[in-house]
Amino acid sequence: MTTTLNINGRRMAVDADPSTPILWALRDKLQLNGTKFGCGAALCGACTVHLDGQAIRACVTPISAVGPHQRITTIEAVADDKVGKAVQTAWVQHDVAQCGYCQSGQIMSATALLQQNKKPTDADIDAAMSGNVCRCGTYVRIRAAIHDAAKALA
Repeated sequence: MTTTLNINGRRMAVDADPSTPILWALRDKLQLNGTKFGCGAALCGACTVHLDGQAIRACVTPISAVGPHQRITTIEAVADDKVGKAVQTAWVQHDVAQCGYCQSGQIMSATALLQQNKKPTDADIDAAMSGNVCRCGTYVRIRAAIHDAAKALA
């Protein structure tokens, strides 16, 4: 069955079962490999994408749950938005990534936070990022990068 999705501002046809998670439609059908598979149970955040600006877990969200007018944004296009660009710039400045595996999900969650909250507190950041696991433990740098991205956008 073919489903048409709005991904990164483009209408894309996906030939897949409607129960296929967004993650696998992106990676296997559309070769958009920036979104990572981590746990497959929405516990680690590696698969985070935006659905109409909200951070969601692509590993458990089926393509059938996406309406015809909803927009999916992946890490490949997050820098097209000024908030996403500021987050990516701060990530580099703070040397956040170590292994890098979780970083696309971390950046997507941080961008969604700053799109909704222009001046997050440490508690706001901790709450928004709590679903993203970084096995390298760069949480202090992640928080600092989010604060710097917020300042850059002010």
